[in-house]
This record gives sequence, C-alpha cells and structure tokens, in this order.
Amino acid sequence: MSLPSRPLLFALLSGWCLALLAARVAATGSWLFVFLGWNLVLALLPLGASALLARWHRRRAPRLALLAVGAAWLLVLPNAPYILTDLFHFRHRPPVPTWFDLALLLSFAGTGLLAGYLSLAEVHRVVAERIGARVAWAGAVGVLFLSAFGIYLGRYLRYNSWEVLTAPGPLFSDVLAPLLDPMGHPRAVAVTLVFGGLLTLGYLAMHAAAAYAREPAR
Repeated sequence: MSLPSRPLLFALLSGWCLALLAARVAATGSWLFVFLGWNLVLALLPLGASALLARWHRRRAPRLALLAVGAAWLLVLPNAPYILTDLFHFRHRPPVPTWFDLALLLSFAGTGLLAGYLSLAEVHRVVAERIGARVAWAGAVGVLFLSAFGIYLGRYLRYNSWEVLTAPGPLFSDVLAPLLDPMGHPRAVAVTLVFGGLLTLGYLAMHAAAAYAREPAR
C-alpha cells in the first residue's frame, strides 16, 4: 500500500478535524471550540515555509533569501506545538460525551504536532546538507526549546506570531525578562524546560520510528 503524499495526508487530517468540529457545532449549537480551526491553520503555516526553504535550497537560492525564509519559518513554528495546549480546555461538557471532546482535541493537537515535526525534519535535512549532521541536530534541539518558550509566550502572555511586527517592544521586553532573571520567572523556565524536553523526545521518537520502519523484517 502506497502512503499518501504530504499534502494529501494533511488534507485528510484537517478534514477529519473539521468534520468532528462541525459535528459538535451541529449537535450542540455551541461555537465553543471553533477557535481550534484557526489554531490549526496557524499550525500548518510552518509546513509551507519549510517547503519553500527546501525548494529554494535545491535551486541554489542566495543565502540571504534562505535566511529570510528560515527566519519566517522559525517565527511561525511554535504555532504547531502550541496547539497541544488546547488540551487545557478538556473537561466534561454535557451533553457532549467526554470521549468525543477528547477525540476532537487530540485530533487537532496531533495534527498540529505532526505538522511541526515534519516541517522541522525538512529544515533539519537542509541544514544537514549545507552545514553538517551534528550542527543540524544541535539546531533542531535548540529550535524545539525555542518553540517551547514560544508556547509559554502564546499560552500565558497571549502573544501571537505577528506581534513581532505589530508590538515588537513589549514582546522583546517579555522575551528578555526571563533570560535576565530566570529565578524571577519560574513559570517561563519550567514551561520551556518541560515542553522542550517533551518535544525533543517526541522528535527523537519520530526519527527512531522512521528508521525502524526502514529496517528489513526479521
């Protein structure tokens, strides 16, 4: 059986997520979880940026162009794992069965996380080809911890990716504060370390699973 292409895979996953969301809205008349649709759109943005970066890399685009796309990718990447925190909204909400809301939230969170991992893997390959495997791995882990810090900024300080352009002053101040005084910002440090570790282990597991799948049957 041939596997679906990446666009088809995410079309199927997104369709499944939106079908569950539409079913909930139709059954309850509540628009409570409609924000998940927007969060999913944001979570898929890194895939487009990484695909563009890989295409330009193959076409030997100027380094400045690659750096610009890479910076844009890094800016939107935290949107992908951020969707994991939408699981915070899980609780029993009659008359909707608990299992349904759990499936709904896990579907969106899983799709977003997968988008982030595949996007990172694409950039990882580009960096490995241009600089080397060790630098690529170190960069990937660093990016995952930066994404974890982005989760903190988005979930607790309510920043969005575009505010690097619309509100750079306050954003820079809030980014700098825990770096200069980590003991005074325990939540920022804890969220970054815990989610950074979680995302890194998940990324390693994805690579290991892919390697195991390529091994011949014994």
